[in-house]
Amino acid sequence: MTIKDEKVIQRCHWCEGDERYERYHDEEWGVPVYDDKKLFEMLNLEGAQAGLSWITVLRKRDTYRLAFDGFDPEKIAQYDEAKRAELLNNPGIIRNKLKVNAFIVNAQLYLEMQAKAAKDEGPRFAEFLWAFVEGETVVNQPQTLTDVPTSTPESEAMSKALKKIGFKFVGSTICYAFMQACGMVNDHLVSCDFR
Repeated sequence: MTIKDEKVIQRCHWCEGDERYERYHDEEWGVPVYDDKKLFEMLNLEGAQAGLSWITVLRKRDTYRLAFDGFDPEKIAQYDEAKRAELLNNPGIIRNKLKVNAFIVNAQLYLEMQAKAAKDEGPRFAEFLWAFVEGETVVNQPQTLTDVPTSTPESEAMSKALKKIGFKFVGSTICYAFMQACGMVNDHLVSCDFR
């Protein structure tokens, strides 16, 4: 909660107490994202979160953007062993070999998907992902954080479809966090002024 112009602003409690977290909550979390490359970035960052808290990744996001060439899939897809070694020695990111390799594999698969879409042989990345919510934000009405699930049938379906293609670090819980972050799902608490 913050006081702004004499009005108390209510937020979801999970972000309170950290300015960066509050700004992320206020400006990004739950806002629909339709840009293919932004969705690619967010899916990978959510995967990097696996086993950690989102604030850990959020604090490293700027360094991730530098280390991974602004999340340019064409550059990431070409990373060689020297670049992988450089990334694994970068203290500004989570230095997990499987997660670093996942970014590279995911970039290659993303490019394949986009190439097929360009030839009308499949959906663009954003179309593919948004199809799991039928192109519309699912607006939930959680009263408390305990009302917010960690996965849903939609996130399970997204996870299975991404894994079938070959994407890495895309379990159902990761997919649900991604869906929340990118506005496919609105899980702001009913009491939150940013709903």
